[in-house]
Amino acid sequence: MNYSIGIDIGGTNVAIGIVNPRGYLMKSCTIETDLSIPPKKMLSRINHVIQEMIQQANITYESIIGIGIGAPGPLDNEKGLITHPPNLKGWRDVPIVNWMKQEWDFPILLQNDANVAALGEKWVGAGKSHENFIYMTISTGIGIGVMADGKLLLGRKGNAGDIGHMVVDPSFGQCSCGQYGCLEYIASGTAIARLSSETIGRKVSTKEAFQLYVSGQREIVSLIDRIFRVLGIAIVTLINTFDPEKIVIGGGVSKVGEPLFHAIQQYVRKYALNPEGRKTKIVPAKLGQDCGVIGAAALHLIPN
Repeated sequence: MNYSIGIDIGGTNVAIGIVNPRGYLMKSCTIETDLSIPPKKMLSRINHVIQEMIQQANITYESIIGIGIGAPGPLDNEKGLITHPPNLKGWRDVPIVNWMKQEWDFPILLQNDANVAALGEKWVGAGKSHENFIYMTISTGIGIGVMADGKLLLGRKGNAGDIGHMVVDPSFGQCSCGQYGCLEYIASGTAIARLSSETIGRKVSTKEAFQLYVSGQREIVSLIDRIFRVLGIAIVTLINTFDPEKIVIGGGVSKVGEPLFHAIQQYVRKYALNPEGRKTKIVPAKLGQDCGVIGAAALHLIPN
């Protein structure tokens, strides 16, 4: 049996897994993304974990057909470069594919993290029976993977779907990119923690912010409802633009569950332009936090 290794690099954590041809995650591990060290040293840590996982899984090197990497953009998938990701400070023009090839004698492929997550959901997840759907990740950052006619929409260098810096509400202030009111600056997990902390005058994590929301803390309820509305605006824009059958939402913020999905679904039912678009289902990722790893591995296991 052949296996593929998937690596999902995030601004907070790196997830690594060994996946079989049926999309089953045989072995997985998550380590912290240490931005205080050079990218090459972080990559050495990743390679060390891969070595250990192969040994623990009791599989041969000959049975591994490749390593797939999902990473936040901007990137250049043809050159194998992570170019300028805002959520990976210090990672500038990192030749990650070439560095990996110095360690491994396998084919190495790089794609945007939201794109590989969409591929995973298409393969064995919530998009399995759909040719046209959008996967949205709401985590440290925000991005989408667009599945159009059963194929990933990649763009010129693999950066299609990088909607985190789409302007949705300038009243929220200036984003680190220089624009005012970017989606990621308002509705990412990082943004929710920042805005909640500013609102109640003490440091609040994203998880605690949602706990306060569920408990009915007035100021937080008002803030989170505004953030849900912003996400609704973004998703209606996606529906109007791409005409998908379904929107699949993953990432850490999706863990809040029903309040998030209900609010977005209600907004879509009211404001999507096409009457059919108003019926678009908004659902959680079936693969949960594993969709990025499985999707990265899928770069070698399924055709696209």
